[in-house]
Amino acid sequence: MNIAVSGCLLGEKVRYDGGDKRDSFIADELGKYAEFTPFCPETIVFGTPRPSVRLVTFQEQIKVLRNCDLVDVTKELEKGVREEVNRLKILELTGIIFKSRSPSCGLGTTPTYQENGLEEGKSYGLFAKACRDEYPLLPMEEEGRLCDPEVRENFVMQLFAYDAFETFKKASPKMKELVAFHTRYKFLLQAKDEKDYRELGNVTANREGLEFGELFQKYEHLFKTAISKKSSIKSIRNVLEHMAGFLKNELSTSEKATLHKQIEEYAQKRIPLIMPLNTLYQYAKKYEVDYLLEQVFLQPYPHNLALYSYLEGLNEDTLV
Repeated sequence: MNIAVSGCLLGEKVRYDGGDKRDSFIADELGKYAEFTPFCPETIVFGTPRPSVRLVTFQEQIKVLRNCDLVDVTKELEKGVREEVNRLKILELTGIIFKSRSPSCGLGTTPTYQENGLEEGKSYGLFAKACRDEYPLLPMEEEGRLCDPEVRENFVMQLFAYDAFETFKKASPKMKELVAFHTRYKFLLQAKDEKDYRELGNVTANREGLEFGELFQKYEHLFKTAISKKSSIKSIRNVLEHMAGFLKNELSTSEKATLHKQIEEYAQKRIPLIMPLNTLYQYAKKYEVDYLLEQVFLQPYPHNLALYSYLEGLNEDTLV
């Protein structure tokens, strides 16, 4: 998959001071599974090094001013933004990762200032806003928020699900293949949003009698919307209990007790999600419950990323 990333996060020395902000998770860990397309609209227009800029509100309009002399460089940066957006439009992107707090790339974290120089709030950088307008369903995040394990896990899950759908779409699927795709993603979708999950089920049942092309477009929009949502502990617990129900006739009394104890301890934030997932997977494998083994929810991305095991002290060897 191809992910567009702020160049400084990949180690490119494109920041205003000639430095970089290389992010090891993005460059080293995620980089094992993705190709990167770097971007930096500011360096296109102003070069590197360059005077730093800030976003200033004038009569409810955001302007870009140079910090050194307060010269308005909004039009220049907007030109660079358009160039970068047009360059990315011809690529088949799976997602975008922005530099937090950047006047061009902050994803809602860019400081905005009043005319008197006082900080007044946060906003979107010019390039981040343009990308959101151009790619409303594309996975997007900034590196600052990816320090939060739950945000990171949700974003990476979204990336791999989005990429899987794009690969699936290229195969020119028919109704049978769409039903099979949806079946594999059922529990992941249910963990994301119950309403979207049920609506996607209705789409695959084609209760409206739509032509397949129209139905597929509707499914794609709903699917990409659903995978962008963050799962709650409550929804994940419900899904885990539901999955456990498929094993109720196979598990011994002690196995049932082990599984349900792990689900309860996960819900209480005492153990990470990987532990009940790992147990479910092992039991499904032991008793050859293919329906569960085919569920993407059990392995939504390469286990080497170890995102489910973010509680301190868990050894990666416990991963599925």
